[in-house]
Amino acid sequence: MKEIFKNIFARIWALWGIITFIITFIIIYIPSMLTYLIPGKKGQTIFIAISRIWMNVWLTLIGCPVKVLGKENIQKGETYIFTCNHNTLLDVPLSSPFIPDANKTIAKMSFAKIPLFGWYYAKGSILVDRKSDASRRKGFELMKRTLEEKIHVCIYPEGTRNRTGNPLKSFYDGAFKLSVDSSKAIIPSIIYNTKKAMPNDKTFYLLPCKLAIHFLPPIYPENLTTKALKEKVFNVMYEKVKQV
Repeated sequence: MKEIFKNIFARIWALWGIITFIITFIIIYIPSMLTYLIPGKKGQTIFIAISRIWMNVWLTLIGCPVKVLGKENIQKGETYIFTCNHNTLLDVPLSSPFIPDANKTIAKMSFAKIPLFGWYYAKGSILVDRKSDASRRKGFELMKRTLEEKIHVCIYPEGTRNRTGNPLKSFYDGAFKLSVDSSKAIIPSIIYNTKKAMPNDKTFYLLPCKLAIHFLPPIYPENLTTKALKEKVFNVMYEKVKQV
């Protein structure tokens, strides 16, 4: 009986989540779109600030307040590659908006086709079609250019949501090749509890749950190959995630 009540509540709460998401999105949409008129890092900084306000409000409304840990590991004036673990769709509202300063996230090109939301989504993203080698190459060049503009890059190195039951899936090379090529440090970033709030094995399901994102100390690529850097970051993140 308790489980039945929980499932009913979670579906009702998911509906509340969608309603509040749409209403709050409509409120911030025009201010967000105006940042297209401001070129470079300044426009992206304002866009992220608006996104952070939006997500703080929305996540509070759905009972999923966010605690940000490890901001002292992010040095002002430095540009980083943030690597985040990926469990559910709820991870995205915890990564980009709460990374301090301007940033862009590597994201699926397909989401940019959604009416209205797609323009917002594209502003915060470097869009890549994973099925296209040419698109992936272009995306990699855009990532390097973004870092050169002193805008952080956020990547989910697992590629897709982790449905394996293990703390982490194996990592792809992209983030680590980017770090080696650009000489930019990686900030391993751990997202907590999104799987509790939005389990992957359930559809249209949301529960109130305290969330957190923890920025770990930077890992520098000096004297490391792409493979060695990937293994080092994976081990650091794995040890942190498995403690939960």
